[in-house]
Amino acid sequence: MKRRVSAFLLAVLLLCSLLPALAAPAESHTTTVLFTHDLHSHFLPQSDGKGKESGGYARLKTALDRERRTHPDALTVDGGDFSIGSLIQTLYTSHGAELRTMGAMGYDAATAGNHEFDHTGTGFASMLNAVADSGDRAPALLMANYKPAEDNPDRLDIQRAMATYGVQDYMLLERGGITYGIFGLMGEDSHSCAPSSGFTLGDMVGNAQRCVDALREQGAQFIICLSHSGTNEKKKLSEDEQLAAKVDGIDLIVSGHTHTTLAQPILAGDTYIVSAGPYCKNLGSITISWTENGTKTLTDYHLTPIDETLSEDGEVAAMVDRWKGLVGGTYLAPYGLLYDQVLTVSGFDLPTPESGVQTGNALGELVADSFLWAAKNLEGNGDRTVAITADGVLRAPLYPGEITTSMAFDVLSMGVGSDGTSGFPLVACYLTGKELKTIAEVDASITPLMPAAQLYIAGMEYYFNPHRMLFNRVWEARLSVLPDQECGVVPRNTQFQLPGLEIEDGRLYRVVTGMYSAQMLGTVKGKSFGLLSLEPKMEDGTPVTDFEDCIIRDENGNEIKEWYALAAYLQSFGEEGIPDRYSISTGDGRKHIVRSWSPVMLLINANWITVVTLVVLVVALVLAFFLIRALRYARRRRRYGKKKNL
Repeated sequence: MKRRVSAFLLAVLLLCSLLPALAAPAESHTTTVLFTHDLHSHFLPQSDGKGKESGGYARLKTALDRERRTHPDALTVDGGDFSIGSLIQTLYTSHGAELRTMGAMGYDAATAGNHEFDHTGTGFASMLNAVADSGDRAPALLMANYKPAEDNPDRLDIQRAMATYGVQDYMLLERGGITYGIFGLMGEDSHSCAPSSGFTLGDMVGNAQRCVDALREQGAQFIICLSHSGTNEKKKLSEDEQLAAKVDGIDLIVSGHTHTTLAQPILAGDTYIVSAGPYCKNLGSITISWTENGTKTLTDYHLTPIDETLSEDGEVAAMVDRWKGLVGGTYLAPYGLLYDQVLTVSGFDLPTPESGVQTGNALGELVADSFLWAAKNLEGNGDRTVAITADGVLRAPLYPGEITTSMAFDVLSMGVGSDGTSGFPLVACYLTGKELKTIAEVDASITPLMPAAQLYIAGMEYYFNPHRMLFNRVWEARLSVLPDQECGVVPRNTQFQLPGLEIEDGRLYRVVTGMYSAQMLGTVKGKSFGLLSLEPKMEDGTPVTDFEDCIIRDENGNEIKEWYALAAYLQSFGEEGIPDRYSISTGDGRKHIVRSWSPVMLLINANWITVVTLVVLVVALVLAFFLIRALRYARRRRRYGKKKNL
């Protein structure tokens, strides 16, 4: 009995000795992460047209230093698309200016976005080699689900470059006594925007969970995902919210690609998702208090505007000046232009299109007109031509005041040509008259489904009604009566009958556009559910098999870049400035949008789609009418029964 009591008392004493440890709270930690994404080579401040400026890496460095003084153990990361968006991007493959400057600003890690592959996979490899050869500090580059495709003929060279730079799936980083696990992901939509990458996209969820599990096993206490996937107001389209819901163990997602600016983080389960907006407009900062048992509390979140109120860091400013000098001596030299050379002046705003809003746009029409001008004056082809540009390639506005070379480049900064240098080239192909009308229908019907596909056209004008049947919204299209054959300007017309030259369905017409827009013509059939179709052709009517065969060139055989067509057109205006015909932000009237519910306006020039739909609707109404009558008759019979003969 005494032994049992003694054993019991001993157990009680042991339990009591353990209670303080069991009751002790889990150790608390604090993490601060400074973040950017979608910097797009915005090395220098950009005007907002209202006397203010945003961006610039010398100012960003000042903001970073200020945050680091408050949070000495802060991590600095980027969510991808750090390249493509200014003239300094032209040093991407030869000098790797973006990653080297990010290294000078103290970035710890970054992931790759779709625009890092605008120069294809080999251009990406050249950039990595250039950074490695420089010996300069650069951030770790993390890519867990994006690898060179097995059938890519340059796969081994790209893999060697990635190994030389030290590209990894994930990394461990110790800072302030905490071990962080960081990995990078490419999103599905982002991959679809990099058709020339030569890379294969691995499963996001599977690779993310693989990285999380491996990092936890190796001692990571806090997991950060650098994701170039993005968020969306519609949750089913919000890739990073879906990622957070399906992967266990991610503490923070820095979300790039969709250019989102989140005033407050998204909390998806136990995962915080943050975005600071594009173009170096803001530096994001998030501070989270957390414990080892998984409890997290948001302590602070703020976005610091990178604007004229910040001073410039001298070291980074000097570095950017060196990049500018290199651009002038290399890329711009063949054009006879300087980085800050004034081309002309403007007395009014030329804003980029408002996404998803169907209207004309003066900037889009100016660009389309510049393509026509280039075809005649730079290529020397005087054939009757229609020129097209799309919403999605117009990357920057033009504000009142002096318009410089760099500003013209910023408007059309995307892509790379067959010559391996920055900037999409212009291409010329041929479409039948019927297909030319289909181009107008693409603008009218596909834009609501895909805002970046909104088109601006020179040499043709058309009417459409957004209330008409989908894929039959255009009821009239004609070649424009051009008061000046050097541009695509048409007089504003208030009548419903267009002047100009009739478009003949079976005739071939020459169309000039940028390489990217031309390549997208083949996607029209899919976007229209097979109801619209375009097949770009060579001059002899045979289908285009390679758009590089369609690149238009100057008298010296150099490909004519989109941006240079615009720059040369602007320069042609001289000191007189951009003509007032471009002063109406919604365009000069060549695109006529008539929002009317009038039966005449809904049915004029109806095509087979509208006719079939109306027939189906009428048949459905007739069937519904007889069905309702039959149901009523049956109901009366059930209620009153059959009449009996008396």
